[in-house]
Amino acid sequence: MRFTREEIESAQRTVAAAMPPTPQYAWPLLAQRLGAAVWAKHENHTPAGAFKIRGGLTYFETLAREQPAVRHAISATRGNHGQSVGFAARRHGLAATIVVPHGNSLEKNAAMRALGVQLVEHGEDFQEAAEHAAMLAERDGMHRVPSFHRELVRGVSTAYVEFFSALESAPPDVLFVPIGLGSGFAAAAAARAHCGVSTRLIGVVSAHATAYRDSFRAGRPIESPASTRLADGMACRTPVPESVEVILREADDVITVTDDEVAEAMRILFSDTHNVAEGAGAAALAGALQQQERWRGKTVGICVSGGNVDSEMFAGVLGRGGVRT
Repeated sequence: MRFTREEIESAQRTVAAAMPPTPQYAWPLLAQRLGAAVWAKHENHTPAGAFKIRGGLTYFETLAREQPAVRHAISATRGNHGQSVGFAARRHGLAATIVVPHGNSLEKNAAMRALGVQLVEHGEDFQEAAEHAAMLAERDGMHRVPSFHRELVRGVSTAYVEFFSALESAPPDVLFVPIGLGSGFAAAAAARAHCGVSTRLIGVVSAHATAYRDSFRAGRPIESPASTRLADGMACRTPVPESVEVILREADDVITVTDDEVAEAMRILFSDTHNVAEGAGAAALAGALQQQERWRGKTVGICVSGGNVDSEMFAGVLGRGGVRT
C-alpha cells in the first residue's frame, strides 16, 4: 500500500487539526531490562486512548468531501475503532452506530456511548459483529466504515511518520507492531517508505488468534480461531486479504505472544514507565521481550498502541492473579 508525499502530508494536516503529536520516549528501565535502547511510541496518549483515532479522522474527512450526502455511518469493533468512528463522525456532524460482540469491554462501550455512538451488541466475536453491521448497513441505508481501508491506513501512518521523523538521525533497527486486522502494520510500512528508513518491521499477534501469523507462513489468508481473553484488539479470526499482501511484502517476521506474556508486558510498562496499556497495546513490548537476545545492543522500537483496558481487568493483571474472566 503506497501513498504519495502529498497524501501523507494531507493526512498529517487532518490529524493535527484534531490532536497534537503523541510522544516517543526512550525509557531507561526498559533499556536495562532488554539490554537495548528502547523507544516507545505512545499512541495510548491520543484523545481516544489508541492509535485508531488517526484513521477515523482521515476516513471521515475524505467521506465528507467525496460523499457529502452520507448522514449515518456504521461499523463493527472491539472498541478502539469504534471510538475512532464516533470521534470523527461527531466532528463532521454525522450519526454513528457501532456493533460490538456480546461480552465486549464495558469501559470501551461506555467511551463509545459518550461520543454519541448508538451501540448494538450482536454475536460472540468480532466477525459476527462485523457481519451484522454489514446487514444493518444494507437494510437501513447507512454508510459502512470497514475495519481495514486505505484511508484508515493513511491516517494511522501519521503516527509512524512522527516516530521515524523524531528519530531521523538514528532510526531503530527494528520496530515491533501489534496486528489486529493490520491497519497499524500497513501504516508503519507506509511511514517507513515515506521517511526512507531501513528499520525492520516485526508484526506481533496473539498466540490465541494466529490468523495473520498463519497467513504470513502460508503466503495467503488463513482463518484461525480467536480465543485471547486479554488482547481483544488482536482477536481476529478472518484476515483481510489486502492486509495480508502488505504483511507478506513488508514484514521481517510475524511472531506470537501468549496472554501471559502480554500480561507481563502490561505490568512492565506500568512499573517501568507508569503507562497503562491494554493487551494489544502491550503486545509489541511482549514481542520485544521474547526476542531480546536477537536485538541486544541494538535500538528497538515498540508501539504502545492503546491504553483502553477495563479497570477490573487491569487490577487483575497488576495483582499477578492472571486474567479475570
